[in-house]
Amino acid sequence: MNKDKTLWRFILACLKKGQPVELLVVTESMGSSPGRQGFKMAVTSDGTLCGSIGGGIMEVKLVEMAKDRLNRGISDAILKKQVHRKSAPQHQSGMICSGEQTVLFFPLHARHLKTVRQVLRCLNKQQPAALTLTQREHTVQCCVKTPEEHAPFYRFEVIAPSHFRYTEQLGFQHRLYIVGGGHCALALSELLSKLDFYLCLLDDRTDLNTLHQNKFVHEKHILRSYADLEALIPSGSDIYVVVMTLGYRSDAQVLRQLLNKDLRYLGMLGSAAKSATLRAELGLEGYSAAALARLHAPIGLPIHSQTPEEIAISIAAELVMVRGSTG
Repeated sequence: MNKDKTLWRFILACLKKGQPVELLVVTESMGSSPGRQGFKMAVTSDGTLCGSIGGGIMEVKLVEMAKDRLNRGISDAILKKQVHRKSAPQHQSGMICSGEQTVLFFPLHARHLKTVRQVLRCLNKQQPAALTLTQREHTVQCCVKTPEEHAPFYRFEVIAPSHFRYTEQLGFQHRLYIVGGGHCALALSELLSKLDFYLCLLDDRTDLNTLHQNKFVHEKHILRSYADLEALIPSGSDIYVVVMTLGYRSDAQVLRQLLNKDLRYLGMLGSAAKSATLRAELGLEGYSAAALARLHAPIGLPIHSQTPEEIAISIAAELVMVRGSTG
């Protein structure tokens, strides 16, 4: 489940009981900040909370600040800069991991119930939408709108000292296509369902037991043939593909359709010998050295994994590494 869905369900439950909530959002971050842009936490006046903005002594301190704001009935939103260096002349977070982050404190009350329900409806139905949190003078506004075309996933704007706006697209930023629904795919799906990837599983076998056991993905497609695959997987900097079909020939059929696509990640399950043979074969067919170099094969980090569960860990670690890279 998308962790944001859990957070917004928590907020909805609190507001329905008439219990205000302070929403904390990391609006921007840089360096080795433990809280990354988009991290969120909801806090009630008694200290009940959901989510995280980075943890550590900083989070403890900001939770206490959120509780105090709620207990004093403060209705304005504010920004709190946190610098994770002891040498910083101001805004010290109490942490020494380096980096900086800015946290938005945004009070939510019963009047925001309609918007919170809108957020959850969009998340549940995977509807494209954008959440905007705005402070202007002494007015706070929380709304859900149709997203702008080609808008960044997160956007933070400071228009004036008392006028700022944070906008984010609702839902999953990263989409993973798993081609092949065997034992490794089942283990990988279960693990990645906790890591905020939208998961789509594709296979050409209608009677595959592990395909039917897989309750962790958001979509399943049973294909007539892997030859029909290309149209189902879009290009994009947020698109990841893991190829783990039944064998060498079907893996090659899939790769022929994907190697020239602009993808954030393309990986194939298999041994070093299989990977080298396939690269050589595809090179002879005319695929460029640059395209073949982008292929992660053997897939996953080299942790001597053996079982499907261990292989899933190695693949998930590599996906997280690529997702966190700026290159």
